[in-house]
Parts: sequence; C-alpha cells; structure tokens
Amino acid sequence: MLLADVVATSEAVTATRSRKAKIEALAAVLSRAAPAEVEPATAFLAGEPRQGRIGTGWATLAKLRPTPAPSATLTVEDVDHALDVLRGTTGTGSTQRRQQLLADLFGQATATEQDFLIRLLIGELRQGALEGVMVDAIAAAANVPAEAVRRAFMLSGRLPVTAAAALHGGRTALATFHLELGRPLRPMLASPADTLDDALSELGDVSVEYKLDGARIQVHRNGDDVHVFTRKLREVTGSVPELVDLVRGLPCESVVLDGETLALDDNGRPRPFQETMSRFGAASAHELLLHPYFFDVLHLNGEDLLGEPLHTRLDALLRVAEEHRVPGLLRPNPTAAAALLDDSLAAGHEGVMVKALDSIYAAGRRGRAWQKVKPVHTLDLVVLGAEWGHGRRTGFLSNLHLGARDPAGGPPIMVGKTFKGLTDELLEWQTRELRSRAVSRDSHTVYVRPELVVEIELDGVQVSPRYPGGVALRFARVLRYRPDKDPAEADSIDQVKAMLPRSG
Repeated sequence: MLLADVVATSEAVTATRSRKAKIEALAAVLSRAAPAEVEPATAFLAGEPRQGRIGTGWATLAKLRPTPAPSATLTVEDVDHALDVLRGTTGTGSTQRRQQLLADLFGQATATEQDFLIRLLIGELRQGALEGVMVDAIAAAANVPAEAVRRAFMLSGRLPVTAAAALHGGRTALATFHLELGRPLRPMLASPADTLDDALSELGDVSVEYKLDGARIQVHRNGDDVHVFTRKLREVTGSVPELVDLVRGLPCESVVLDGETLALDDNGRPRPFQETMSRFGAASAHELLLHPYFFDVLHLNGEDLLGEPLHTRLDALLRVAEEHRVPGLLRPNPTAAAALLDDSLAAGHEGVMVKALDSIYAAGRRGRAWQKVKPVHTLDLVVLGAEWGHGRRTGFLSNLHLGARDPAGGPPIMVGKTFKGLTDELLEWQTRELRSRAVSRDSHTVYVRPELVVEIELDGVQVSPRYPGGVALRFARVLRYRPDKDPAEADSIDQVKAMLPRSG
C-alpha cells in the first residue's frame, strides 16, 4: 500500500464532520492493507507512529525538507521501516545520521506526503478523539462487532495491535486478549453531573466517595514485582518507592488497583496538584511523600474482575486494601450523600464521585455509570495558541486560545480565551512550553500543536457567534495545567454546550 493512500484517507477524514463518512473512509483503506501493513497504517491514521516520538522537532524537519518527489512511490512499509531505523539510531554521531535518514525519507515523498510526515512526526496529527472512530472503522473493515474491538483495545492498550488481530483473526483473535499483569489498562472515566441529587436519582443504587484532587494511578503487583502507571499509562515505578513498598505489603499475591495519589501537608490537607505531579519526574524519590487512595480493584489473586459489578469489586478492595480505600459511603440516602460532599470540600478536595454499584469497569470510556459532582464549574480544554501580553506581561504569552474536543475526531473547536489566573511562574512556564510547540505565528499570536490540556474555572457559557463552536466561556480563569491528561480526555464541544442555560 502506498503512503499516498493513507494520506488521502487522512485528508478525507479531516475534511468531513460526518462520523459515518470518517468510518467508511478509514475502513476502506484498512480493508485493502496487506497483513504487514495493518499495524503501521492504523498507527499513521490514528496520528501516532508505532515507534512513538522519535525525538525530532518541527524546526529540524522544516529545515530538512528536500525537493519533493514528482510522484508517489513510498509505501507504508517503507516509512515504518525508516522510523524503526531512526528510533534505533543513537550514540556518537547519531544526530548527523538521523538527519541523513530523514533527508532520504523526505526525498522520496511528494509535497503532500512531506506535509503529512512532518505533522505525523511532531504529533500534530495525533487526535486522540479519533480513537473511537478508529475502533468502529476497524470493526467495519474486519466485519466484527465494535464491542469486540473495543474490549480488545481496552485490554491491549494498543490500537495497531488490536487492528491486526481483528483483520487477521476476527472475533476469535480478539477474544484472546486478556488483562495482563504489568501492562496498564486505559482508565475508566467519569461524566459531570449537574447536581448531586441528579446523579443519585439517575444511578439509583450507588457508592458515593471523595473526589480527590490528586493524580490518577494504576498499580499492578505480581508477587514482589510492582509497577505503577499514570493516567497516561506512563510507568513511574522508579519515582514512587513508597507506593511500591506499600503495595508489596498488601495481603495478596497479585492485584491491579485503580486510585489516586496525592501529597499532603502537615495538617493532612492536599497540597497543590502540581506538587503531586512533580513527584513523577523528581530527581529524589523522597522529595515529597505520596499517599495512595484506591477506589477500584480490577484483578485479585489470579481472578480478573473487569466484568464484575462495582459492588463485587469494592468487596474485593476492602479485603485487600481497606486502610487505603478512598473515603466514601455505600447506598447513602440523599442527606448522608450531601454531608459527605460537604466533608470532602471541607477537607480540601474537589467534590464527590457517584458510581452505579451494578456497573462494570468500562476502561478508556467516559460513560454515565460514574459521575463527578463538583460545586465549581470547570472544563478541561485544549490550548490552541496564546497572544503576547502587555504591561507587566510584555514578553510573555498570556491570553490563551481554548478549544473543546471534537467528538467526531476533528481538530479542537475554539470556545474562548482567557488570561486570568496566571501567576508569574506559570506565565514563564507557559511561554516556554507554548513556544516549543509553535506551528505558526502572526504579530499578536503564537499558534501551537494541540497537546496541552488546561483546567478552566468559569461561571458558565453563553451562545455566541464569535467562536466556531457557537458558544463562549463566561468569566473564565486558569486553575492549572493538566499534564496527566491528553487532548483525547479534554471536554467535548457537546459537554460545553450542555452548560448553556436551559430555556423555559
């Protein structure tokens, strides 16, 4: 298969808002892929090579662009092999060798293919929201149920591998995927609830627990072998020895735990979120002790619990880690649930989670079975660019352009701007980070790759023709950046519009 076929499909998917049209285009090209082409083609279409980031930035790639090839000859396997070689090129003299390898690759590409490769390699093509569309496209190409593909992807965490299994072996191959100790699963996500009463009414038989202002962790143990992963499935085991020691001491032989960890001050209140996150890259393992709070167990002593209802998983959690269970109540009445919400806020946390006790663990999905109740309106949005500041902010990128996730898999949709809530320290960091992600600029604004997620506090939203999303944020201010979240986990334009005042 020619790379040009993948590029044409990518352009067609970008050009339409129709989910059906996207799925049909993706399924068509995947169904034509040879067995060795399925994994790299899937990875390219999803916007991230199988090799991950190869350590080459936009400036380097832009300088290396040779005269484009007159016609398309590059194959998907040619590009995949070149990226394998690039990934393995290290050591003395590797910079020059890598530049030559890139020049050779780009010299075989047409102008359109060169543009595609640049965006692929710097991460600009990576629209995580496309994952749901890709799952449906893989199912269509392989003529298997989407739920079978979704389950296999949940367990493998690797879309290209899942696609290869579906297209080569169908439902039988997809059914072979299972939870594997040491390989992280994508975390189950929650949807926002309007009020606590609404969540209790909708879900019925529930667990209500603190919503902690910490960092999501997933912990795997097999005997004495322990691995700790972040929300993004990045392993941080070496940075958190206190968590490793604690999990090794639990009364079990094997376990997979889902929870949060956070740093506490001397009064037992949570430290700022950024301080907790700093531990995952800390030079000293004991700079700041982390405390774990678990709220789910997905495997215990050889038994997978993913398909079991939450009440069964919570019983297992109490058996293995009762002392480290996040504070909460089972089947509380509305008065007790409201009191728990007040207690959580008084302790410095964000609110409460309301979870249906009959729900199974839907990894990687944001459904209604888990709902978060917070007294403050917040949105996780993607930074699209920033305007240069004035006055004391001269020389700093200040006014942020904010986008909501497009559930159809397109680029983030702009819904507003804000420069409020930025400390001097955050301005310096923000300017440095945004400049390193710049893709274009004019006299006032630097436009960036849509990679950074920022948590925004706001009074609400209103209808507005000013922005492409048709809505605008009211009195928005920056709470914090969310390095633990990908753009795929940002709030969607539908979630933003759901905050519009109800008429009548």
